[in-house]
Amino acid sequence: MAEYGISMGQKVAVVWDSQSSPEALQHLVQNIQAAVGVEGHVSVENVNQLLQSSHKESSFDVIFSGMVPGSSTVHSAEVLAEIARIAKPGGRVLLKEVVTTETSNNNKLRTISKLPTALTLSGLVDVEELQKENLTAEQVQSIQERLGVQGTEFLSVQMEGKKPNFEVGSSSQLKLSFAKKPAASEKPAVDPTAAKLWTLSANDMNDDDMDLLDSDELLDSEDLKKPDPASLRAPSCKESGKRKACKNCTCGLAEELEQEKKNLQPKSACGNCYLGDAFRCASCPYRGMPAFKPGEKILLNENSLHDA
Repeated sequence: MAEYGISMGQKVAVVWDSQSSPEALQHLVQNIQAAVGVEGHVSVENVNQLLQSSHKESSFDVIFSGMVPGSSTVHSAEVLAEIARIAKPGGRVLLKEVVTTETSNNNKLRTISKLPTALTLSGLVDVEELQKENLTAEQVQSIQERLGVQGTEFLSVQMEGKKPNFEVGSSSQLKLSFAKKPAASEKPAVDPTAAKLWTLSANDMNDDDMDLLDSDELLDSEDLKKPDPASLRAPSCKESGKRKACKNCTCGLAEELEQEKKNLQPKSACGNCYLGDAFRCASCPYRGMPAFKPGEKILLNENSLHDA
């Protein structure tokens, strides 16, 4: 088993499927057992029972899956994740899987390009393809009947991947450097000439040559007069000179304008409104109303005016 890189004392798991023969499985296990010696351990699991097994995480140095001669294993995403879970950090995973070269095939088989992606998503790193080989006619027929797929473009691909050198959920202390920051550069010196223009010291205030203005001298007699309260009152709607009421009118203009609007009656354009609908214009506001005496005052509601 030197070609698989197995050494003495390692723990190895062999995952097999129902298509592999018992003789081929027994022969592979015996060779692995001879390679790991009495200090090592070999565990055998069926691919359909792997998810129900009680293996602890990080249990095996090497995991074989689908490597038994005659196997045609198809690994689900859950099985790949379980294989990655029970592998030790830095452990190796060697597997064979049946793939298709037809991109239009159904989702029961992966394409040869998607198999490395599936291994990477399961948590393995350094994934690489070791070899690929064609299937026999019997194996193709078995896959078609077992999975219900069509086509004959099937391959058996052997892949290898490694588990990262850390366990999922593990933590490590980070070494942080708290070196002192370099001192901030000193502020540039202020130009003495510019500083003199904007600086006023106590000595300047006591200088007899300084002319200070009295604030009371800035006000004249008109500024000191008390304003007339009437000039501070806001004008009413009527005083503003506009026939438009304010939003919060209190002078009565809003009610006056509303009353004028109600009393406003349409004028007849043809003079025949009182005769009835047969003599009225198409746009007459009295359409639909009975005839009335000439000069009689007819009050129309607001809806009738809008409809007109």
